[in-house]
Parts: sequence; structure tokens; C-alpha cells
Amino acid sequence: MKTLIKNCRAVSPALDLSAAILIDGRTIERLIPAGEPLPPVDRVIDADGLTAMPGFVDAHCHGRNNFDFCDASTEGVNLIGRRKLEEGVTTLLPTTLTLAEDALSATLRSVAAYDGKGCKMPGVHLEGPFINPKCTGAQNPAFVRRPDIREVERLNTIFPVKKVSFAVEMEGGPELASELLRRGITPSCVHSAANYEQFDRAHAAGLRNLSHFCNQMTPLHHRDIGLVGAGLLHDDVYLELICDKLHISPEMIALVFKIKGAERIMLISDAMRASGMPDGEYTLGGLPVMVRDGAARLKEGGALAGSTLQLNRALKNIYEITGLPLAALVSATSWSAAQALNLGRIGRLESGYAADIVLLDADFNVRKTLVDGEIRFER
Repeated sequence: MKTLIKNCRAVSPALDLSAAILIDGRTIERLIPAGEPLPPVDRVIDADGLTAMPGFVDAHCHGRNNFDFCDASTEGVNLIGRRKLEEGVTTLLPTTLTLAEDALSATLRSVAAYDGKGCKMPGVHLEGPFINPKCTGAQNPAFVRRPDIREVERLNTIFPVKKVSFAVEMEGGPELASELLRRGITPSCVHSAANYEQFDRAHAAGLRNLSHFCNQMTPLHHRDIGLVGAGLLHDDVYLELICDKLHISPEMIALVFKIKGAERIMLISDAMRASGMPDGEYTLGGLPVMVRDGAARLKEGGALAGSTLQLNRALKNIYEITGLPLAALVSATSWSAAQALNLGRIGRLESGYAADIVLLDADFNVRKTLVDGEIRFER
């Protein structure tokens, strides 16, 4: 079936034009600039001036609407998959917590039973359990353990593991990075006290990602630039950013975009179960969390405990903070993640790419979300 999205502003990496988008089945056939003749099709979607962008990728999300992936509830997985469409997310990596292996296995089994009626879930992101016990943040220290590729392999047989975030300075850290890459899994560093030398060893082993950049990692210092300095220094390193203006200040967001450019930045939500929910008491990995004014913090100690951020709001924030045009920012919503995580032909409004498309109004509200050319959400 052929579908035409007409009267839209098409924004893709280095592209911003008034156009129609011709879709053939599940893929984009071509963009037709405004004023050119439109072909006959089976279905027409009149965007009426809305902005069309590639569907967003959220590579780091723990939950939404009072469900956490680690609840190991297929009902919860199905609900999260559908509700993420409201943010414009078309590809999602369910993200786990630092828990016992049997709990992680149960989580992956619930994801494997996903009904597929919402956004795509091509694999999971293991955040932990191989983190530094001194940098747990909102992770449960009771389940921290040393890097173990065999555990990752066992989990990978249940459902594909696309990314593993761990502390590279832990015993066997660089070796884990190279072993993950051999298996087609992206290694990333997080919850880490690594100095620059320790990062450099992992980088030599193939590490090219830093998870929730600046949060729970060694800061920039003039005698040892740490993980934050390493992320800014190395052009080949991708950075996850939680752009809620709470995890990272607006000034830091502006600095990171100025130095790195959107092509090496991945917007993430790091959302926990309170996303899409009112303020109140929740849990994360069994730890009590209080949400006030949208900010989630552990009840004991006050550490940030994930976020309630939604991806369309993250895009609005970086647009307002950086002052950059959308065509210069759009890579951070999907294309960068597609490249960093080997997610295939998504993240661009171009011929041969998946027809994963979000339609946004002028205030970045999601009006329609298409997955493989099918409208799966509309407001």
C-alpha cells in the first residue's frame, strides 16, 4: 500500500523543506518537494503544516505509566510500548537495573512476549549490574557484581541484548568491552569512577559510548579530565544526554552540543515508572522514590532516581537552549542512536529508510506517530 503525507515540513539530518513524503508499504520511497505533482496513492495523510521528523529512539528508558520493565510484567511492557508513541518514540530499548540475574532473566522474558503493537523493541539495554559500588546513584548496591560476559550471554539467549552499560575500571572492564563488541553488543560506560587512563584502556578496546553523560561519572578536572573530559575530547564517542534541565544544567547542555554536535549525542529519557504520572511516591529497583514537580529522587539520600522526561520535551528543551535549527539537532533524536547501536535503516527521512515518522506541532506536541508506515498514535 502506498501512503502520502502531504503539506508537511520535513526535517531530517541536514534537511529542512516543505514537502510530501511518499511511503511504499513499510519504507519511505521518496520526498516530493512542495509544488511538484503528487502521485496517486492508496491513502493520504494531510499534515496541514505539521513538522515531520524521523521517529525518535529512546535507548535508555526504565518505564512509564507506573510500570517498570523490571516488574517483569508483559502487560507493563505492552503498555509502555504503546504509551511511548505519545512522545514520538518509534524505537525503544527497554532498560534494566542492577538486580539479581534471575530478576533480569524474568525481565527479558517479559520483553520477549511483547505484542509489538506500540513502538519497536529490537533489544534491551542492560544498565548494570557491573557498576562501581561507590557510584551506584539510584541503583541497588546489593546486586552490584564484577563484569561477566557469560551472564550477558545467558541473558542474550532470552532476548537480544543491544547495549551494556558498566564501569570500565572494574576488574575485567576493558576485556568486557571487547567481548561485547565481538558479539555485536554495544559497550558503554556508566556509574563509574574511572580516571582518564582507565577510560583510555577501554577506548582502545572499542568503547565508544557513555551513558547518561555527566551523571554518575568522573567530572572534568584540570589534572585528570575523567570521563566527562574524555567524552568531550574524543570525536568518536557517543554521549547519552538527559535533557530535562535537571540532570544537566542548560549551560552544560549548550556546551556539549557546541563541542560534540548532534551527530554524537543521543537524547534519552532515562524515564522511570513515574513518567506520564502525577507527583507522588514510587519505586525504582525496590528503592523508595519521591517525585516532586516532576523530579524523581530517592527518599533516602535524595539522589536523582531516573527522570519523568519525555522525548518530545527533550527536543523542545535543546531547541530552546542551543538556538540551533532543527535540521542541526534532529540527529540527536534518532540517527545518532541508530549509528551508535547498529539499529539499521532508521533515523532519516530518505528513500529506503523505515517509515518511522513523528508529526509535531509548533510546540513540539506529538500529533501522529507512524511505525513502518502505520499510524499507531494520533491526537
